[in-house]
Amino acid sequence: MKKVIVIGAGVAGLASAIRLQHAGYDVGIYEKESMPGGKMHRIKKEGYEFDLGPTIVMMPELYREIFELAGRNPDDYIPMQKLTPMYSAYFKNGTEKLDVSNDLVQLMELFEGVNEQDAAGFLRYISDLYQRFTIAKHHFLQRPFRQQKDFYNLETLTQGLKLRTLGNAESSMAKYIKDKRLRDVISFQTLYIGIAPSKSPSLYTIIPMIEFLYGIWFIEGGMHRMATAMAQLFEELGGEIHLNTPVEEIMIQSGRATGIRTADGMVYADYVMCNADFPYAKKELVKDIAAKGKYTDDYIDKMAYSCSCFVLYLGMDKKYEEVDNMHNFIFSDDLDENIKQIFDGRKLTDPSVYMYIASKKEPSMAPAGKDGLYILMPISELSVAQYEWNEETIAYYRDKALAKVEKLPGMKQIRNEIITETYVTPQEFKKSFNAYNGATFGLQPTLLQSNHLRPQSKATHCENLYFTGSSTHPGAGVPIVLLSSKIATDELILDDSE
Repeated sequence: MKKVIVIGAGVAGLASAIRLQHAGYDVGIYEKESMPGGKMHRIKKEGYEFDLGPTIVMMPELYREIFELAGRNPDDYIPMQKLTPMYSAYFKNGTEKLDVSNDLVQLMELFEGVNEQDAAGFLRYISDLYQRFTIAKHHFLQRPFRQQKDFYNLETLTQGLKLRTLGNAESSMAKYIKDKRLRDVISFQTLYIGIAPSKSPSLYTIIPMIEFLYGIWFIEGGMHRMATAMAQLFEELGGEIHLNTPVEEIMIQSGRATGIRTADGMVYADYVMCNADFPYAKKELVKDIAAKGKYTDDYIDKMAYSCSCFVLYLGMDKKYEEVDNMHNFIFSDDLDENIKQIFDGRKLTDPSVYMYIASKKEPSMAPAGKDGLYILMPISELSVAQYEWNEETIAYYRDKALAKVEKLPGMKQIRNEIITETYVTPQEFKKSFNAYNGATFGLQPTLLQSNHLRPQSKATHCENLYFTGSSTHPGAGVPIVLLSSKIATDELILDDSE
């Protein structure tokens, strides 16, 4: 039985390990943190529990697939419920609210409530993006690009032209919908894969399209249950997870990965699957210069990185019944300027924030009669930020976040209702999860860092070494990194069979 080492117990690492263990390999995961999940971590404090990172389940079939592959019933591991409406969007200091559903009747009522032209434009958007989504799914998102000819051939280039990727998400939405609030609700979601709508290829407006067509879901017990369920399945299959075991180096001999080095010594294997953030791994773990290929230290530094996040986790002394949705987006009065400040590296003057109240659906995540608030603000990553992360900066952004949330119905006194408080800054994303520059979503999915131009799963200058995760093809977001794990493991198995 051939041995595979998986570096990192993030989502893609766990999924890769399950696939390989199921395929007959002897797999061991080495994880630097004390629990599996990567950014799908869990914070516990005085009876409150919070998902640290991802919170929204899209494309649940990809979550379920990893359990079905192993012959398990996903409902036994990750029971889910569909959310209706999906989320609320607040504008003008919380005085205007749009409830966004994936029910077509309710969606049409929402858009027709603005004007019929935008309702017609919305239907065109859904139709157009669905056609482009099916092309991307079959020709780009679910396949590797091992060689230049895998992309530069007549069939792939022809399909690529149909994607019309040269426009950006912001200008693309303006062709369909004129009302700025409705456009913002759709186009801003590129921020949650780490790129500005004005810089994002227009194809990425498929993210809200997927929500509108297929809905969003909630895993009972919170998103971290997905991580613990995958870890449980992996161990049931015979795999072993080594927690609190940071990898210090990927060992390479004669152009071939032979294992890893930890503080406890060398661990040898036939193959290495790396789920550590690709830029970090290439710079810090691959010390063999020849094996880096074009991804030298200087090249890594010059790549474009996603935005980061400042997240507050607040245990509150009451429940907030007047805010009736679990997922809430609170928009800046000038979203365009807000986003420009993020990517210019300036301090945000009027941020947009996302508030997640998991205890509305999962009472066990807060004490009886109380709520926990997760408040996320997209901000600059460390290399572009024109300010230092210190106590003053933390206090500044904490105040800005609370100022946005306290405008919502029934939340005017939240500053006096906080029982427990925790936060995560870009520095924590860098330290705890090896996110390069503290960039929460890895490499930006620009045109020059997408598809065949994005780091691929199979190492180019080293045999038996593979990469998976948000900075590799096809990109960021839990469903997409689950696809990344499938591509990476298929590549390894293909090479092993030759």
